[in-house]
Amino acid sequence: MTDDLSESGIATVGLDRFATTLAEAGADVVDVDWTPPESDAIDALTALASEHGHIEAANRTAFDRLVSADAVWRDVRPAAEAIPGMGERTVLHAGPPVTWDRMCGPQRGAVVGAIVYEGWADTPEAARELAATDAVSLAPCHEHRTVGPMAGIVSPSMPVVVVENDTHGNTAYSTLNEGLGEVLRFGAYGEEVVDHLDWMEATLAPVLADTLAAHGGVDLQLLSARALEMGDEVHNRNVAATSLLVRELAPTMATLEGAGEVLAFLESNDHFFLNLSMAACKVGADAAAEVPWSTVVTAMARNGTDFGIRVSGLGDRWFTTTAPVIDGLYFPEYDAADANPDIGDSSIAETTGVGGFAMAGSPSITQFVGGTPADARRFTREMYEVTVGERPTYTIPGLGFRGTPAGIDLCRVLETGIAPVINTGIAHEDPGVGQIGAGVSRAPMACFVDALKAFRTVYLDEGGPDFADAGPEADR
Repeated sequence: MTDDLSESGIATVGLDRFATTLAEAGADVVDVDWTPPESDAIDALTALASEHGHIEAANRTAFDRLVSADAVWRDVRPAAEAIPGMGERTVLHAGPPVTWDRMCGPQRGAVVGAIVYEGWADTPEAARELAATDAVSLAPCHEHRTVGPMAGIVSPSMPVVVVENDTHGNTAYSTLNEGLGEVLRFGAYGEEVVDHLDWMEATLAPVLADTLAAHGGVDLQLLSARALEMGDEVHNRNVAATSLLVRELAPTMATLEGAGEVLAFLESNDHFFLNLSMAACKVGADAAAEVPWSTVVTAMARNGTDFGIRVSGLGDRWFTTTAPVIDGLYFPEYDAADANPDIGDSSIAETTGVGGFAMAGSPSITQFVGGTPADARRFTREMYEVTVGERPTYTIPGLGFRGTPAGIDLCRVLETGIAPVINTGIAHEDPGVGQIGAGVSRAPMACFVDALKAFRTVYLDEGGPDFADAGPEADR
């Protein structure tokens, strides 16, 4: 053995001291977080082995659709006008389906705030009573081509970004980012929160819509690619991406009435690009949906109660389990006992190859979510083991400009025992307290086991799903 192991690229599995000893000797170590597959998963994998060729070909199709998708931000419109199926009393939420009685504190608080903002109730107390009835329809954002961070609440009057994938003809939506502090996405619903939502509707949204009309669409894929090379991972760190966006739009925006307020808001909100990034990821994920025989994951989402996934070859079905508590860094005065379980649609980032999957290119994010730059590289390298391929336009300078790992393969997750990694914010369990930390979590394996068992049943026993054709759900 040589004295310098810095170029060895050694992978270790098992006891932590293996990795620790090698790292102390100077090796570039990937300590794989591996557990053996469950017996049900082994049985399903064995049964599907004879169809490996079908699955690999389908996964390549889904992957190609994902990475070839473009994402152009073209408009800002009220949710009721833009989002298909958005009824007059519909409230969309992050994560898989959940009823009011099972909603976590932050998501309930955000629903209350949305109801007051819409004018359906005059007080939070009346809003809670209304939310518990059939007068308000609750539905997942993902089922309406939409994504939202944390609580993920979208109500009819809220302005949403309209992001179009011209390559495959589908569209995705997300709310505008509120900034930090007392905000709806963390369950706050006080008067200042509603006033801020009113300002976003009356001032921010029209200025942005007029700017886009004069400037033309914004290529979010291009901005994301540039930001990734500047140290963002476009999930929890969006400093570069937001700066690039403002730099592109400011000359046009500066000519409009109300531009000063909007530019000041954007300057103070490093996270503004997050919601745009999520919508850009969503159009790519939806483009990869409903490909027969594909085991590519097209959604990972959390509502603070449940964690759920969707799989391309299984269409719009959800596979859920209990949402995990995040391992992370907490702000002063808070600890894990205060934390709500994992929440938000922002894991669409990891689903499509950024966020936690791109952490090797964003070492500074570890100061926020915990760990070290070496951990960030390890997470990204692990994700190459469970994905179909690498995104050619999203590259990581620190890995020799290697593309980010993308296209989570249900089978590879269970074969390797490596769960997808997600970096994320941590919300307090009580509504309105807000963010209390950030960290790294893993997608629960139970979702993947249940999905693979269903995949086996659908394709081997039932002859496959009833898809009209392969492609994004917006095409049907």
